[in-house]
Amino acid sequence: MTRIYTYDSTLRDGEQCEGITFSLEDKLRIVERLDRLGIDYIEGGFPASNPKDIEFFRRVRDLPLQHAHIAAFGSTCKKGVAAAEDQGLQDLLASGAKTVTIVGKTWDAQVERALQTTLDENLRMIGDSVAYLKSCGVRVVFDAEHYFDGFKSNHAYALACIEAASLAGADSIDLCETNGGALPFEVEEIVATTCKQFPEQAFGIHCHNDSGCAVANTLAAVRAGCTQVQGTVNGYGERVGNVDLLTVIADLEIKMGCETVGEENLRQLTSVAQYVAETCNLALPAHHPYTGASAFAHKGGLHASAIARFPEAYEHADPARVGNNARMLVSELAGKASLIAKARSLGFDLTARPELVQTILDDIKDRESQGFSYETADGSLAMLLRGYLGEFGPHFRLESFRVIVDDKEDVGARAKDAASEATVKIHVGENRFVTTGEGSGPVGALDTALRMAISESYPEVAQMELVDYKVRILDTNVGTGATTRVMITTRDSFGTFGTIGVSENIIEASWNALVDSIEYGLMRMGK
Repeated sequence: MTRIYTYDSTLRDGEQCEGITFSLEDKLRIVERLDRLGIDYIEGGFPASNPKDIEFFRRVRDLPLQHAHIAAFGSTCKKGVAAAEDQGLQDLLASGAKTVTIVGKTWDAQVERALQTTLDENLRMIGDSVAYLKSCGVRVVFDAEHYFDGFKSNHAYALACIEAASLAGADSIDLCETNGGALPFEVEEIVATTCKQFPEQAFGIHCHNDSGCAVANTLAAVRAGCTQVQGTVNGYGERVGNVDLLTVIADLEIKMGCETVGEENLRQLTSVAQYVAETCNLALPAHHPYTGASAFAHKGGLHASAIARFPEAYEHADPARVGNNARMLVSELAGKASLIAKARSLGFDLTARPELVQTILDDIKDRESQGFSYETADGSLAMLLRGYLGEFGPHFRLESFRVIVDDKEDVGARAKDAASEATVKIHVGENRFVTTGEGSGPVGALDTALRMAISESYPEVAQMELVDYKVRILDTNVGTGATTRVMITTRDSFGTFGTIGVSENIIEASWNALVDSIEYGLMRMGK
């Protein structure tokens, strides 16, 4: 198997993504997680560029890393400055990192316009910087910035830049597709030409995704001779992002027979993707390759039926290899096989009641025509199945509820001081409870009041947390009489689940979804 080295730039390039900012603790925890995954090199950032990164390189030395090497990132020496006297290179060495990555220009237009120096001086800057760092005993990666644009503009000069870094002793020269505009056939041809010119030199690849080809370009570069791949977790990065290193790892291991993190560690991919997304305070896109929640989700009845007999028909890879799961979605497109498989995943065996399958399926399709959607509402679907199987006994019964929204002071269209109060009258067995809860919104107030009413009988509700609330207005052409769909996501000790409510009244729809979430949560806890 060909060994391909992995180089993660989430903490530097990834943080340049709009909306992402890591704290020092975030960066250290991500390093530990990537180390467990088996990433070879983790780029920590710019030493001395800011107090956080200075402290990062000091703190990261104390982490008991088992595999990963920390890399410090910077630039070649400045024009007219000797490498040994360049402050930026001194900062890289002072970081204590045993791997140093320096970026240099390889596009003649960039050299003359951006650096405003001569082509010869740029070659001197590259060669002297690499040679000096090597003399100081560190591993050196040279990032050849804008290499593909430079090669197409002036291939002789681009190759001269590579030669300067190679002769100076660069351990790996990583060719950067900086603008993200190249196509796979271009990348493969240029990398192959470059590798042929320098057969003893190790090369890597660094791609951006502006044309949607970052993964394909990275794989093409490996085919052409690169042995190191740079990227970020989930493809975070500037503009539309960098290449998703996790997708590349999966493709290299599963599709191309290369060794990166190894078969055992490959099972961590999905959890790593989720961990970093959560740290970034972002939702991992459901349709993300390999690691997304919908990556192996099947909705069509024909697909579900085939999956049961021949999974390879609609799954390009075994989801378990990357730590993911196949899921059956139930909707108006579902067939009997989909419903049976989905019910089994929720703990119900419909094969024992075959006469109910079509009846339940018809009910689901009728409900979906009214606005329900059970694709992400496992909690509500489970309650529906329990009802049909005669296994559902409600934990509580509603007598009535009332919600009041009180805006005490009118400060115009931007007023944010409205408060909500909800009163619920609930029966638990023979006992009647009347409670009032407050919240910033009516649903929060209802949630508080309901929990207060049943907490004495079911203290387990304290382990359930409402983490997401979504509203969608259906049939908007009928104005305020439109049907409203409410989706609630709840987290408990077992994970997260969704519930749904549909009504022309948004409060009633919210209440129905809320009740399902509490009922299903208690059911999961064995109540």
